[in-house]
Amino acid sequence: MDRCTCASTTPSKIVVPKGTFKFVGTTFKGPCKAAIEFQVQGTLQAPVDGSQLPKDDTWIGFDHVDGLTLSGGGTFDGQGAQSWKNNDCNKNRNCKTKHINLRFHFLTNSKILDVTSKDSKNFHVNVFKCEKVEIKGFTVSAPKESMNTDGIHIGRSTGISITDTTIGTGDDCISIGDGNKDITVTNVTCGPGHGIAIGSLGRYPEEEPVSGFNIKNCTLTDTTNGVRIKTWPASPKDATASDIHFEDITMVNVGNPILIDQEYCPWNECKKGVPSKVKISNVSFKNIKGTCTDPVAVKLVCTQGMPCENVELSDIDFKYTGNKGPITSVCSNVKPTINRVPQPLACATGAAAA
Repeated sequence: MDRCTCASTTPSKIVVPKGTFKFVGTTFKGPCKAAIEFQVQGTLQAPVDGSQLPKDDTWIGFDHVDGLTLSGGGTFDGQGAQSWKNNDCNKNRNCKTKHINLRFHFLTNSKILDVTSKDSKNFHVNVFKCEKVEIKGFTVSAPKESMNTDGIHIGRSTGISITDTTIGTGDDCISIGDGNKDITVTNVTCGPGHGIAIGSLGRYPEEEPVSGFNIKNCTLTDTTNGVRIKTWPASPKDATASDIHFEDITMVNVGNPILIDQEYCPWNECKKGVPSKVKISNVSFKNIKGTCTDPVAVKLVCTQGMPCENVELSDIDFKYTGNKGPITSVCSNVKPTINRVPQPLACATGAAAA
């Protein structure tokens, strides 16, 4: 933060007025002595060439601030189209990291209200090690061709809420990584994008448990996936993912609407036949309905030797819009509780295990 602003013992405000401004980027660092509002009314534009940015992976960051409010109705324009063309992260896990539009690290008691992230070079928002942060009225805008541009990614944080938010991008609308607790996602519109994801989990040895997620009253349209939990096979150590609930969700032309994938391996470099060590338990999918572009509307593929436990499917109904056969479901290493689900969606195929 600006030294004078951060040193103030009374609440203060920084205002970016209406208009369009080129901004090379910075990280505003606390701690500060009082609450601060950063009000952006206009549009801040990042350099098109990422090499002109001062940090390798961040355009604008907020670090170690208590009581931050980011507001104003303005736009953070990452001008990322050129970076997407040079992004090979879908083929190369050691790809060069691009710049994140907004990075929030170690924030407490903070709010991000009514602002827009546009065309980020990488993730639009990264939330890490934060507590009690509200994201409301937020907009993410990028085309479906924008690679590796997760809308909001959350890592190792507690008490994060995302409400009344619209996300259209080229990757997960919301992705929730390891070490998170008590995350609430409500009234979110997602699409285009890859849906709402827990994970991926179980790739690294230092990962922490995840628990307490409620995703409710959301609408997904034209996404490649719906709501999913994804974990890597051949995990380096045991891990857990529990108390995860998806409810009252509408899907329109969505692929893989309901998915637990414990064989997630995007680069095909995993050890074949070595199961994931992430234990999934206490998961519910309730009142999820709509249309899907994949005939397998429900796919619960849990890990061998460590089956999913206490999984519930209730009030699930989809209509398949394609021509690749009848709508169906696949389940393995899981025996879900099923209520008011049509037979084709009620674990129609696959060997269920206790």
